[in-house]
Amino acid sequence: MQTGYMMLSNLQTKDIVNVVDGRKIGNIIDVKIDSNTGKLLKLLVEPSKNFKKFFSSREESEIMWEAIVKIGEDVILVNIEI
Repeated sequence: MQTGYMMLSNLQTKDIVNVVDGRKIGNIIDVKIDSNTGKLLKLLVEPSKNFKKFFSSREESEIMWEAIVKIGEDVILVNIEI
């Protein structure tokens, strides 16, 4: 993979972990992109079993792009106050 970009398929293989409490939030199932600017706005996440009770009854949760702290080799760190 070249530097400077990442494919959605690469993001989907990473665990999402909340830096607030260290818990795994879930895995990316899709993204929302602004069709006018092309900017990635949100990650759509299928919450892990431990996190479902904190999100709505929907099957997916949204994480704002601005909540991402770091994208690493195996993990995406996010800062979400719940």
